[in-house]
Amino acid sequence: MPLVPSLYKPPFYLLNGHLQTILPGLFRQVPGVHYKRERVPTPDNDFIDLDWSVVGAEAVVILSHGLEGDSERSYIKGMVRAFNQKGVDALAWNYRSCSGEPNKLLRSYHLGASDDLDFVVNYALGTGRYSTIFLVGFSAGGNITLKYLGEAPDQVPEQVKRAAVFSVPVDLKSSAQRISKIYSRRFLKSLELKLAQKRELFPDKVDLSGYNPLWSFPEFDERFTAPLHGFKSADDYYARSSSKQFLKNIRIPTLLVNAKNDPFLANSCFPVQEAELNPNFHFEAPATGGHVGFAIDFRNNIYYSEIRAVQFLLEERF
Repeated sequence: MPLVPSLYKPPFYLLNGHLQTILPGLFRQVPGVHYKRERVPTPDNDFIDLDWSVVGAEAVVILSHGLEGDSERSYIKGMVRAFNQKGVDALAWNYRSCSGEPNKLLRSYHLGASDDLDFVVNYALGTGRYSTIFLVGFSAGGNITLKYLGEAPDQVPEQVKRAAVFSVPVDLKSSAQRISKIYSRRFLKSLELKLAQKRELFPDKVDLSGYNPLWSFPEFDERFTAPLHGFKSADDYYARSSSKQFLKNIRIPTLLVNAKNDPFLANSCFPVQEAELNPNFHFEAPATGGHVGFAIDFRNNIYYSEIRAVQFLLEERF
């Protein structure tokens, strides 16, 4: 029965899910985090950029960012700092095309790209430095993390011990339909810039004629995400990439925290039944928090997601 009661309470001045989502993303700063970047070639002749924050530990937390994010996002750097302060190394990986430079292939990243997370996990193990790996994911990165853990649990290395994910659209189709044009417009403008870079590399395979930043996500995914990544359609992409179907297979202690007022998540993204049936899968649904928000004290840079992840992954008393 790992349905977890939530202790999260937002600051009184963040009145609703939109403010809880927008203000941390726009204004939060996380000083004191310094990365060492490593570019790693992939087996398909591409590359992934890894950003390390190392304190000399035998444990590392691997962090997966959200849609159109990167390792510099405040929610990633806040989590890096929280684990470094606990004596844990951190590895924030940037998805293909998200590190400030276009990747080499026609494909880039999508919300089901668990193969790349698998590559990063095994690369970290291959350094020989780590006996313990923790996983943390936000939004799109949370879906990738849950899919990775559940789609082929026999292939997850034994060194991967625990995971915590936040604000995850475990049902991609319902979330793609729910997200408002207020939010999707920002993402679609960013994605258009990346597609324009991709068109320079593959002029015969990327057609931006008629591109509309007011499209819905299903329209965008039908025209671009699906065909560029080997899916038959947007519906095929959503069906094969949604992590909800894999939650029953997760074999390590895993925490999902989705706020009930998250403006990105539909009702199907609150997997109560899956938590009731899988003793390894813990689900927490605070009444508030927004999308990748969870500020406790916005002015003093204190965030529930970081406290909760440290507590759950390091098995500390909350």
